[in-house]
Amino acid sequence: MNQIDIPPVLVTGATGRVGRLVIDQLLDAGVPVRALTRRSEAAATLPAKVEVFTGDLTVPGSLDPALSGAGAVFLVWTAPPQTVEAVVERLAAHVRRVVFLSSPHQTPHPLFQQPNPMAVLHAGIERLIAATGLESTIIRPGMFASNSLAWWAPAIRAGEVVQWPYSAAESAPVDDRDIAAVAARTLYQGGHVGGDYVLTGPESLTQAAQVDVIGDALGRRIAFEEITPDEFRSLWEGTVSRSAVDMLLAAWSAAVGQPAYITTAVADILGTAPRTFRQWAVDHAIAFTESS
Repeated sequence: MNQIDIPPVLVTGATGRVGRLVIDQLLDAGVPVRALTRRSEAAATLPAKVEVFTGDLTVPGSLDPALSGAGAVFLVWTAPPQTVEAVVERLAAHVRRVVFLSSPHQTPHPLFQQPNPMAVLHAGIERLIAATGLESTIIRPGMFASNSLAWWAPAIRAGEVVQWPYSAAESAPVDDRDIAAVAARTLYQGGHVGGDYVLTGPESLTQAAQVDVIGDALGRRIAFEEITPDEFRSLWEGTVSRSAVDMLLAAWSAAVGQPAYITTAVADILGTAPRTFRQWAVDHAIAFTESS
């Protein structure tokens, strides 16, 4: 198949932690890529081969130029929910295929079964996509390995104690690179229409064990101190929304004493084993050191 024959894929959330990696994966596979960004200056951070369109999910009409002539869309929704319906209608009018970055809200595991406004939004978007007749694939990553950068890197960089609740809560962190590789594969390869994939890392680790793994990658022991949920709320007040903190606390509380939910989806789709959290930590060690 000549590259000329491949209609471009539009990547939303193009500068985000998954979208940016999806772009690289698509380019490596010889797929023409369009990127949707809210600010035109974001184009400077993207590879030269990418065709950049300025548009905003909260202004559905702004997507038309980017969608015109595209074959598929990688949809990441980080905007307020009001315009979801109008955006999905526009996708259906222009393209044949959509891959949606959702969450494992249907997964029968306590970690994913707590009240969660994001899950409600994702479920609604999935219903709208299904109603349009678009060829769709749903990607459902569990806990992102990169969450640990937001959660623990500040304390680790400062040489402070990592203070965290529910140290015994288990999860199977999935490497962002594996999420992106699966998303890219389902965007350009046949056989994934109707696919619904829960993506996890290969092993169940407590939160305390994850911090230990980062310490191993850095060659030093990281002090860890269990704190109460209320102490955690005080610590993160003003940094993270209260609803996000409540959601995390509920999920971790429910996950204590439960091995993490693990799937083989990454290996099934890519043909290679998912990266371990240890591999992720080694590859991102520099982000946890003072010099970053």
